[in-house]
Amino acid sequence: MSQRFKADNFDIFGSPQNSGYLVNRKSNNKWFEVDLFSSHNRSLNNNATQASVDQKIINLWLVVLFIGLSVLGARTAYLQLFEGTYFRSIAEGNRVRILDIKATRGVIYDRNNQLLVENIPSFSLVIVPVDLSKKTEDRQQIANELAKISQKPANEIFDILMNQSPYSYQPVVIAENLTQDQAIAAKILAGRFLGIGLQIDNSRNYLKSGEVQSFSHLLGYTGKIDETKLQEYLAKGYLIDDSVGKSGLEMSYEKELKGINGRQQVEVDATGEAKEILAYQKPVSGDNLVLTIDVDLQKQAELSLKKVLQKTNKKRGVVIATDPTSGGILALVSLPAYDNNLFSRGISQKDLSDLISDPNHPLYSRAVSGEYPPGSTFKLIVACAALQEKLINQNTSFMSTGGISVSRWFFPDWKAGGHGLTNVTKAIAESVNTFFYIIGGGYNDFKGLGVANIKKYAEQFGLNKELGVDLPNESAGFVPSEEWKEKIKKEIWYIGDTYHFAIGQGDLSATPLQVAFWTLAIANGGTLYQPHLLKSVLDNNNQVIKEIKPVVLSQNFIDPKNIAIVGQGMRQTVLSGSGRYFGSLPVEVAAKTGTAEWASNKPTHAWVTTFAPYKDPKIVVTVLVEEGGEGSSVAAPVAYDILNWWAENRLNPTTTPNIAVKP
Repeated sequence: MSQRFKADNFDIFGSPQNSGYLVNRKSNNKWFEVDLFSSHNRSLNNNATQASVDQKIINLWLVVLFIGLSVLGARTAYLQLFEGTYFRSIAEGNRVRILDIKATRGVIYDRNNQLLVENIPSFSLVIVPVDLSKKTEDRQQIANELAKISQKPANEIFDILMNQSPYSYQPVVIAENLTQDQAIAAKILAGRFLGIGLQIDNSRNYLKSGEVQSFSHLLGYTGKIDETKLQEYLAKGYLIDDSVGKSGLEMSYEKELKGINGRQQVEVDATGEAKEILAYQKPVSGDNLVLTIDVDLQKQAELSLKKVLQKTNKKRGVVIATDPTSGGILALVSLPAYDNNLFSRGISQKDLSDLISDPNHPLYSRAVSGEYPPGSTFKLIVACAALQEKLINQNTSFMSTGGISVSRWFFPDWKAGGHGLTNVTKAIAESVNTFFYIIGGGYNDFKGLGVANIKKYAEQFGLNKELGVDLPNESAGFVPSEEWKEKIKKEIWYIGDTYHFAIGQGDLSATPLQVAFWTLAIANGGTLYQPHLLKSVLDNNNQVIKEIKPVVLSQNFIDPKNIAIVGQGMRQTVLSGSGRYFGSLPVEVAAKTGTAEWASNKPTHAWVTTFAPYKDPKIVVTVLVEEGGEGSSVAAPVAYDILNWWAENRLNPTTTPNIAVKP
């Protein structure tokens, strides 16, 4: 239906259902058509279009928001389910930390309960990585400050700081054994920088090393774990900065001495300072060791050897004293030696270089690692072998005229013109080479032992293998054979090789420990014991938890009566032979001297091996002076002093002294 509207200046005629109206302007009474809805429609369309665009943007943002929330939710779930424990420990570590408490290392006593090794407090400069500033420039400044205290290069310390896990709260040692001034400086520095601390540890103090340096080879020393063995030790429960035995008994009995580390759970403040102990697991101290060593005898043995070395202008020598009833070592001296406190307190590069470059090798334990031709001391074994094989008896004699000739070769006695008619006891007493040439390699119609038999008995007396002493780096010595010479030297075995073998020369080598222990087997009637330094193990309350029993390596391989004949020869050495030097001692001594050639342009090694009292042996003393010359004139005085001290200070005072006149 059409409608008509009036306005002030217009008449409007039309229908709302149609799209237009007729408009008459009153001023001129003209009509014109106007589409009133067109602009409205355009406005509505524009609004609809705008609304559509806005909705798309909203939808896009909703999608982005949904994706973001999904990623955030997934990450949160991952961190909670898979990394939750790790980050909880980190967060907890900022408030609650588990700190290791090092166990106290066991101490060491001599057989008379004299303390040889103790623990003393020491300060260490440490850093705690989680508490350090994460800024590189701050860490460089810290490294510079730490370098001033520790005397270590700043770049080295900086590398340590940068290579630590940023979440680790286990202390990392920068420097140990700080002086009092260094400790004070470290404490002041800890107040300036987070992550720096002063830690109290224990270090080893070797009480006798200043006056008796030969204890260094015996006791050894402790040091930090080698990088190559770190994982192995960590798997056993060690800490990265733990000290372990590096040599000597410290190394051999690491397991007993170490103990078990403890732990404590502490609450810390923002600076990393402990405020409260929440839980505590007590550390278990290591076991204490009691040795067979007699510290006073050790001291005397070193003094006696030093005196002769100084007198003869020699530098290297060995003394071993043992108990023939058990194999326990009473004294073990190897010179030159060193101060093992240098290592336990952190040896300087200069001191280490001096020790390593020393031509006399003070770090080398000659007593257990050195291999030497034993010379005439080996004749004791050859005599036992010939008696046991029934090649000779106590009365079998050969004429010594100065040596023997075989084809174009001549094998001399040491005494021009020879020793005359000689049986086994005289051969031992006067060290008659001719006798041992014959029983060893044979001569004319007499069939000697031969190489194989000499080798067999040598091995039964402990040669060509380690004896098993409880010290590291023991050598086995060497016993030659025909097969070895043909294979290695590409030469056949000559009769001269057998002769040299029979008098302890040629390719034969033995450690001083082996010489001491075949003497021990003769002294006690034929039992070869395993050498040992440990007498008993004590708990940290010094209660005995383990007694060391003697270990027999071999026995009954020589008839006791044959052993006795050889012992008589050793006693005759003192009464009328090369060991008459011992005749004035207040105890009956049996002895065998030796002079061993080892190089055509070097002096001979001087040997003597002894036991006393002759009828009831309680001590064996063996001495080697490298390049010392004659055993009877150089090594014998060392043994004399030791046996004299022992008789006066350790032997039953009711023992009747031997009043034979000293030559």
